[in-house]
Amino acid sequence: MKVLALWLTTAALALASATDDFIATAKEKHGAFGEKAARFLVEHMPENDKKTLSAEFLTENLDLALKARETFPWAKQVPEDIFFNDVLPYAVFDEPRDPWRADFLAKATPLVKDATTATEATQILNKEFFKLINTHYNTKRKRTNQSPKESIEQGMATCTGLSIILTDVCRAVGIPARAVGTPMWTNGRGNHTWVEIWDGDWHFTGADEYNAKGLNRGWFTADAAKAIATEPTHAIYATSWKKDGLSFPMIWAERSNDVAAVEITSRYAKATSEKPVLGIRFFDGQNRLVVRGYLANEAGESLASFTTKAGTADLNDMPRLDVTPGEKYRLRFLIEDRLLETKAFEAKKGETTLDVRKADLRLLPKGE
Repeated sequence: MKVLALWLTTAALALASATDDFIATAKEKHGAFGEKAARFLVEHMPENDKKTLSAEFLTENLDLALKARETFPWAKQVPEDIFFNDVLPYAVFDEPRDPWRADFLAKATPLVKDATTATEATQILNKEFFKLINTHYNTKRKRTNQSPKESIEQGMATCTGLSIILTDVCRAVGIPARAVGTPMWTNGRGNHTWVEIWDGDWHFTGADEYNAKGLNRGWFTADAAKAIATEPTHAIYATSWKKDGLSFPMIWAERSNDVAAVEITSRYAKATSEKPVLGIRFFDGQNRLVVRGYLANEAGESLASFTTKAGTADLNDMPRLDVTPGEKYRLRFLIEDRLLETKAFEAKKGETTLDVRKADLRLLPKGE
């Protein structure tokens, strides 16, 4: 028992020593501001990180965050509390703790060197960085909460892994960034994660979903508009380093309270109509395809055209068509100059998704 007690005491001292050494080094190298930043980081660290992360790891992270603050024009304007909470942290969720900051700073700096605002820099990073690291959306990734290193090694991630990367690379160049998500869309289609950056206020974007028209756009805005703040499963949350009582609901670790959050549903939720909508995905075996399609009535008269999505598009990023409940429709697809058609189906109330399989289609005779 004495040996065990001695070992526990020694281990506790070693843990305290690592964080104490980190704070002392931060004060020595960066003065009062550095010490305050280090204390904030340690105060809100997950307990497991306090047990496993070294003073060297924490010091490098702090040094590089402060270097970014001094280097980039937008970073100099970030308020202290936002810098501490949304630039300084070395992690987004509970992903493995990779020392990503030096590599991301080196890779991102040439991309954003001529940018003058955080918004402009974010747009550049979202457009170019994922191509640079050759990592894009793919449901074959190994797990949801991959670290940047894991995602880059595989060349693939889903929305959470991609959001971790975009959040981290923004932080690497001094842009306040946080992951945002919902445990479940109100239509039951699943969860989703995206990113917000701070440029005088918070603005959102999908990760690896660059939109030339700017921030605050995305395929998921209609879904987010239906979020419900009073129903935790359907609310929208942003990650936070500072612990203030609320935890981010990680669907891959439902019992974990390690990641703090703020509830921000009101920023997205809007009054919406209950107009029926049909979402369409096209599959050939297990592969999604980009195919030109047409919505037709039961008689075969064309009502609307659309193009399905595939590749790096999120699984829930799909064309959505207005339909009338009780009415019967057909879908037609143009494939290699041949027109193929689904069987007639009846539109349902609310928002539904139709997964069309190429093997289930019939070839239309010429002239139909």
